[in-house]
Amino acid sequence: MFALKILVTDPVHEDGLKMLKNEGFHVDLAYGISGDELKEKIRDYDAVIVRSRTKVTREIIEAAEKLKAICRAGVGLDNIDLKAAEDHGIKVLSSPEAPTIAVAELVFGLLLCFSRKISYCDRMMKEGKWVKREALGFELKGKTLGIIGLGRIGREVAVRARAFGMRVIYFDVYRPSSEVEKNLGVEYRDFSDLLREADIITVHVPLTPKTHHLIGEKEFSLMKDGVILVNTSRGPVVDTKALLAALKSGKVSGACLDVFEHEPPREDWELELVKLPNVIATPHIGAMTVEAQRNASVILANKIISMFKGEKL
Repeated sequence: MFALKILVTDPVHEDGLKMLKNEGFHVDLAYGISGDELKEKIRDYDAVIVRSRTKVTREIIEAAEKLKAICRAGVGLDNIDLKAAEDHGIKVLSSPEAPTIAVAELVFGLLLCFSRKISYCDRMMKEGKWVKREALGFELKGKTLGIIGLGRIGREVAVRARAFGMRVIYFDVYRPSSEVEKNLGVEYRDFSDLLREADIITVHVPLTPKTHHLIGEKEFSLMKDGVILVNTSRGPVVDTKALLAALKSGKVSGACLDVFEHEPPREDWELELVKLPNVIATPHIGAMTVEAQRNASVILANKIISMFKGEKL
């Protein structure tokens, strides 16, 4: 049906690519392509599909002669110059729905690893050490969980937290209806009150100029002594130099981190952070489930097909 060309610069699930090919799109794979190479190659394409690795800069957008859509498989658009895309009339599509369950489940995987010292125990067992007495942990039941950002993922985290018997408070700049709050079993707090009240804080906001270092030295000072921080959103939402200081002082008793200011971490202070015994660190695996990977590809493919057919998205 279409004679349009799509360039795919990062690995995406084959099911979405098959859908595009079946609709007549010409799909080229260029996994791992550099920014300079993309700047040259993008001239010939009507759409480009990226994940978080590829940075779609203004320079690249301005080099694109035919580009009609920049398509992000997954959630988060901080690697795309949205203003440049708007200036050139280029649509930006994404599939933020795809990793919702995967990320929400990871939050509790990280929390359980921390609260029950699972990673530590596993490592000691592999070294032939029986550390039962050292493995005293704590239960999630009865703890107050503060959710910053009650979007798709935040709401799924709330559902799971309630199943664990936790009390859930939240802050969001867009407060949902009282019916949504009631159905989820959550209580609204303003930002400062949430920081003061929560035993565990989990962050679920996009990275924007307003959320960059949303949590820093001032915010840590407001938190309870011994608070636990979970970040599976974007690394720069948290000032991780301030987090490192708070962890070393004991103000923050632990952190569960799937995202970092640099990925992979490269600065000395970042490497020190991930090596702390009270930090559980994973390499940005929030969306790394079979289901989420397929969903990201298929949902995005449907949006691309609809867009080029002139249908409402």
